[in-house]
This record gives sequence, structure tokens and C-alpha cells, in this order.
Amino acid sequence: MGNKRSLCLLVSVALNLYLLVSNTAYTYFGMKKKLSWSEEAAAEAEAVASISCSDHGRAYLDGSTVDGKPVCECHTCYAGPDCSRFLPDSCVADADSGDPLFLEPFWMKNAGRSAVVVSGWHRMSYTFPDHSFISQQLENNIRRVHKIARNAITQGKYILFGGGSTQLLNAAVYALSNNLSAPASVVALLPSYPLYKSQTNFFENKNYKFKGDASSFKNSSNANTSTIIEFVTSPNNPDGKLRDVVSQGASVRAIYDHAYYWPHFTAIPAPADEDLMIFTISKLTGHAGSRFGWAVVKDKDVYEKMKDYISYAEMGISREVQVRALKLIRAIVEGEDDGREIFYYAYNKMRDRWEKLSNIMSSSKRFSIQEIPPLFCNFLDKLRGPSPGDQFNFKHVFCVSCNLSVF
Repeated sequence: MGNKRSLCLLVSVALNLYLLVSNTAYTYFGMKKKLSWSEEAAAEAEAVASISCSDHGRAYLDGSTVDGKPVCECHTCYAGPDCSRFLPDSCVADADSGDPLFLEPFWMKNAGRSAVVVSGWHRMSYTFPDHSFISQQLENNIRRVHKIARNAITQGKYILFGGGSTQLLNAAVYALSNNLSAPASVVALLPSYPLYKSQTNFFENKNYKFKGDASSFKNSSNANTSTIIEFVTSPNNPDGKLRDVVSQGASVRAIYDHAYYWPHFTAIPAPADEDLMIFTISKLTGHAGSRFGWAVVKDKDVYEKMKDYISYAEMGISREVQVRALKLIRAIVEGEDDGREIFYYAYNKMRDRWEKLSNIMSSSKRFSIQEIPPLFCNFLDKLRGPSPGDQFNFKHVFCVSCNLSVF
């Protein structure tokens, strides 16, 4: 009997010792525990991501299937099961829009750090534990990435999330036009992003009305009597110029759309420090489909009204979108070159494309391309050449043997 007790005690001690040593090794020596439920999800995602599409397309978990299996979705100009067939007769660059797919290679290089695997029971509640709709970790990392990029001052300001910058633009109009004695005039200096007019008209109400070109309000008598809300796009879409507010008067309120105010698209003369600034992840990381943006707001009352707008429209931004944005931005700030790697990579890529496009257009007798002079960049700490953002869809133009006589 005594021997059995001694044996049981010995086995118990050995088992506890094993568990203690195992957990210590996992914690302190970086040994990996065997995964359970996440193995299947990770294997499925990696299997789809590894499908070869000749670098001219991608297969997706939620994409097209044949016989229940994911297949390639080809980029413009390509077709076939593996997207290897070039279609020169239908290869057209749409200069009116684009997808920021030029950043795909960067994220493929950083696949592990940027991937998201979440449980089926991830964030099922309406709110976070602090009863807000905002991930504090994501907000903290947004502040970090602005500090690295040296493109905006966020200290002492509020940060609000939205469904891309698009939703935040109208949330800002709503907040700035609230409780006025007369409807506000919403304007934008031409040429401007067409959505300013179309979205403002779509949501038009008794508080505001789109009134067109901001230059009409430079010396207008109305500028001194009514509130003007001006969209200021800097750098501007479509010409890439850095801009400031042009409307004049005592009641001018500006919404600074800084979607392209990142070191890979423009020189950063100094960190932006306006009262209301809007950014979007689509221009920072290239993930346009995630529909995530944020506003940096100085005035608490404006912030609260914008927050009300988002709460009524969405009850906050999707938790899955927020966790993906967190992973992407954290991958940037914790990446190589002290978080500057993506900006170097993207700037070089966009600069090279601009040079190629300029060379192609220089052979034309009918068309020309704007000349953008070098500017001092606070991020690079030197003069830098142009790399404007509206080149997303020009990748395939450079693959085509252009007959420049048509120009």
C-alpha cells in the first residue's frame, strides 16, 4: 500500500513538474504551443493565398469558386485559370478611379505580422468594456503611426472612427452645421473630389446645402453673414497640390481631407495641425475594401456631434474591421526602419510609376502631364520629387507596347 502511495505521489510530482517546465519554456524561451481550433482556419487561409495566379490576380476565401474550390480573380488586362493570358485589345487604364494594389507585395512580405485570425466568438457585444465603440489599442496605434510619418499632430485631440473617410466627411458636415440660425453653405475649391458634391446633395437637409466652388466665397458678401463649410483636400484629388482654406469670412469652418497626406504620396512640409482632419486606411495601407477611416478633432463639441452621427448610422464601426486595422497599423509601427519601411517602399514605387508615366506622355503631341516641382519633405528630411496618388491603375499601361502616334 505504501509503495502504491509513493508511486502515485512520484507520478503527481513528475506531472506537475512537467507542466511547470513546459509553461515556463513556452513563456520564456519562445516555444510554440500546439494550436487547436485556429489551425484549421489558418490552413484554409494559407491554402487559398498560395494559389498561383501568375501575379496578375488573386484567389480569396470569399471569392469566386469552381466546384466549390476558390479560383483566381484576374486583374485588368489578364484572363485564364491562372490569369496568365494577356488581353492587349481590352487593356485600358481607368484614370477616373483606381485600387491601391501596388502595396500587395509589401503585405505579402509581411504576411505573418499582418494576418488576422479571430475566434467565432470574437467581440460579440455591441460595445467594448468601456461602453465605447472604439478600440483603444487601435486609437493608440493610429497616434503612433502619425508620429512616425510626421504628418499630423494628434496630441490633445480626439480620434473618431468611421466607415472610410467617406462617412466621416458627412459626419463632419453634420457636426459643423448643427444649431445654426441659417443653413450653412458647403463648398470646395475646383477641381475637387466629386463625392463632396454628390454626397452632400444626397444627405442635404435644412442645416446645409452644397453651393459649389469655394473661390466664389473669397470676396463674397454672403461670406460675412452665413456659415461656410469648406472641404479642403490636401493634397488635392485630382491634381496633388497642397491646399489651404480659400473662403473668407468670420464663420468659415474647414474640413481637411488628408487622405493622401502620407510620405509616399506627397512631400510633408510639416505635421498637419488643423481643427478637423480626416484620414483613411485605404491610402495608408492600401486596404480600400476594409472601409475604415478616422477623424482627428480638436473641439470636443464637434467630436461629440460626429460621434452621435456615427452611432446613429452604424452603432460604431465593425469590430472585425477594427481588429484588422489594428493588425495592419501595428505591423507598420513595429516594422523595419522604426516603422518607416512602408513609406520608403510605397514612395519608391509611386515615384517610379510617375517617372514612367511622364516619359510615356512626353512623347505625345496632343496630351501633356502636369509638372510637379520637388518639395522639402519633413519625413525624409530632404527635397523629394513627385509621387502623386492617382496612379493606382497605371500598372498595366507600362506593360503595353504603346502606339504613341494615337496621342
